[in-house]
Amino acid sequence: MKPSIDEILAGLPPRLHDMPARWAAERPDDDALIEGDTRWSWARFAQEIEAAAKALESLGVRPGHRVMIVIENGLAAAALLFAASRCGAWAVPVNARQKADEIDGIRDKCGPVRVLYTVGVSPEAKAHAARHGAEKFAWRGAGAVEAGPLAGDDLGYEAEPVTGDPAQDTAILLYTTGTTGRSKGVMLSHRSAVYVAAGPGSPAGLTAEDFSYAVLPLSHSFGLGSTFLRAVFHGSLILLEPRFSPERLLAALKAGITICNGVPAMYARLFEYLDKTGKRIEAPALRAVTAGGAPLDPALAARIEQAFGMGLINGYGLTEAAATVSRSAPGDAASAGRPLIGVEIRIVASDTSAVAPGETGELWVRGPNIMRGYYRDAEATRAALTDDGWLRTGDLGRLAEDGRIFVVDRAKEIIIHSGFNVSPVEVEEVLNAHPEIVQSAVLGVPLDGDEMVVAFVEPIEGSAITEPELLAFARERLASYKRPARVGLMRALPAAPTGKILKGVLRKPAAALLTENAP
Repeated sequence: MKPSIDEILAGLPPRLHDMPARWAAERPDDDALIEGDTRWSWARFAQEIEAAAKALESLGVRPGHRVMIVIENGLAAAALLFAASRCGAWAVPVNARQKADEIDGIRDKCGPVRVLYTVGVSPEAKAHAARHGAEKFAWRGAGAVEAGPLAGDDLGYEAEPVTGDPAQDTAILLYTTGTTGRSKGVMLSHRSAVYVAAGPGSPAGLTAEDFSYAVLPLSHSFGLGSTFLRAVFHGSLILLEPRFSPERLLAALKAGITICNGVPAMYARLFEYLDKTGKRIEAPALRAVTAGGAPLDPALAARIEQAFGMGLINGYGLTEAAATVSRSAPGDAASAGRPLIGVEIRIVASDTSAVAPGETGELWVRGPNIMRGYYRDAEATRAALTDDGWLRTGDLGRLAEDGRIFVVDRAKEIIIHSGFNVSPVEVEEVLNAHPEIVQSAVLGVPLDGDEMVVAFVEPIEGSAITEPELLAFARERLASYKRPARVGLMRALPAAPTGKILKGVLRKPAAALLTENAP
């Protein structure tokens, strides 16, 4: 019999840093983390967390303070995340590959008492550190780390209240990637982060015998919650990679990873590399392959399953839900699966009334995984959270009678062309099916009182595909109102470090493309 949600919550470690501490006590000599040629045991990991926490305290970090950590994946990032928790502070992980104005904007929004930079593994972190006048950090147990100066009063770095309740105290402040608008700081409590790490009801539960591949950024909810923290909770060995490359993924598979988590763009680039080089996947220990973080093209899902020789696990989640809402059974990648134990789902119409099973509406979610709110943004918090705890996701989906979730698209991205609703995902699936296209992005552009469908595609290297050929390809496969008015070809689509395509960046080029003379 499945445990109740109350039983699950009662058995969780209360604080984020209690997870590695547990394994340091129970399995001190077992390997925990790998970065390059360096391995840390659970005992070493716990020791470095304590040393880093003491160094933070010596810099003035106190409970309720924000500690911003400009990182790429590695031992330093792993230890600092838990060290902030050990101090009672909020960890604010930020990807070092973001631009200067993005880094500075997050700093100004969250008011960190200190900003740390993992300069030993990231040239970009080193550049940001230099801009901000950072100096050597006392803890150097995982390579070079630098610390910025103590924040001034103008940044509002005062400590937030600490209650002692894991469900109320913030552990992690994650900033959304802002694909369709400004980024917001999502406050995740210790309870929500640890609950998702536990993954109650997941179809492919982790064990201490697993070997996880952590290349998705720890500054993103999928890489942090669904991959790294989940592996730590279950005591799995973790291979930390600062950046994705097809070559490194193939090496990790050959070295014996058992769990491979990825975003669709990661797998698309892997297959482009395999097609170009003729290499093959060797994965002697692999037992689970998952995808998340972006809509999954059915054709790509089928190729993943064929290439890896096993059913793909799909999932649905968002930063505001600590990364995970649901996971599918292996081989059921057409759905997003069933919710974790204790997570409730509603599908509602525009007037917030419930829709019948199988009908499309906005997905609402409630459970232990839901954020506390957006930091210093009461208006956005009220718009996202109802008084009784439901998160309005902004995603369109439907719920099957057996409880499985099917995600259709982002409500805000639906295009209304000639009075018809057009799902960008549906058009992208058609374009992605072309053998010379790696990935695509579709968006709506206002024009003369209507909204036009505009697409951008990333061809495979060496392709000579043209816009007229792609328009003809789409014309044969899409209803007239769904067909792109224009298709722009780009060497690489703009993307966040996770691989998620940044459609907001494409809006100006899309408007310009639409006003040019069509071929």
